[in-house]
Amino acid sequence: MATIKDVAREAGVSVATVSRVVNQSPKASQSSITAVKAAMQKLGYRPNAAARALVSQSTNIIGVLVNDASDPFFGTLVKAVDKVAHENGKQVLIGHGYHHAEHERKAIELLINSRCDALVIHAKALSDDELIDYAREVKSLVLINRYIPEIAERCISLDNFKGAYLATEYLIKNGHNNIACISSSHPIEDTDQRISGYKAALHDYGISLPASYIEQAEPNTEGGEVATTNLLLKSLDITAIVAYNDNMAAGAIFVLEENGLTLPDQVSIVGFDDALISRYVSPKLTTVLYPIQLMGEQAAQLALNLAKGTSSDSQSLRFSPTLVRRDSVRKLN
Repeated sequence: MATIKDVAREAGVSVATVSRVVNQSPKASQSSITAVKAAMQKLGYRPNAAARALVSQSTNIIGVLVNDASDPFFGTLVKAVDKVAHENGKQVLIGHGYHHAEHERKAIELLINSRCDALVIHAKALSDDELIDYAREVKSLVLINRYIPEIAERCISLDNFKGAYLATEYLIKNGHNNIACISSSHPIEDTDQRISGYKAALHDYGISLPASYIEQAEPNTEGGEVATTNLLLKSLDITAIVAYNDNMAAGAIFVLEENGLTLPDQVSIVGFDDALISRYVSPKLTTVLYPIQLMGEQAAQLALNLAKGTSSDSQSLRFSPTLVRRDSVRKLN
């Protein structure tokens, strides 16, 4: 493998000149640049990225931690960060946490050790204290979909409680009282907040339902199938369902139709996220808009601003959900 000394010898220049060319120093002459690049190409020499970072104090990389990039929700988040990265001449390095503390910890450590210029972190399993420690260590770390009061100025989050409340209230205002809830089985704050929003709406409208109206499973289409099957096995009188996300709602729709129930004539349903799938299920899904693309872009820009030590143009760190009305809710007489 060729070394920087080999390149200098081939180009007929000093090692210092090769270093200036590699690090794009304005002191490098055009003739030196031409000679060094030709030598690098001939010898197959690639500069050490870590060494270049030490010189320039920048890797031009934004690190992003997500639960699972194969999930369309997190794919959208990564794409949003990537958009801002490209606008600023940077690339993205992705880590996966899978809502597991040790995975999240190892991924964050890798991103930090990779000397990323900025970090956008979606971590649900790590404690507040550990994330606060990371934020103190890395001035350009921003949390997304997580709110910690001690570092509130670095948190981009959504009011999950309000989103679930809006979904449940919409069903109530359309005449539904027997409203079930299918939610995530992951022990994270989103789960607690959305179940709490569902319960609060029922309480505020004087509706009392037993705990059996709530089922929890994996937050995907298969989980939606499992949770809805369990509801049907209980023979509950259900006219509507609030789903943790659109994927669970899609799974619920499949099970309901497989059991001869028509939507929304016999059962209405509201999802959460406004993911792409919400437009392609039948009926088209009424859902709660989670502006993850906008939030991801804002988180990435905030992280870059923090890295540069400049003030942020962010107007809102706490986003408010809105309802997207489609065809999956029927108004009862």
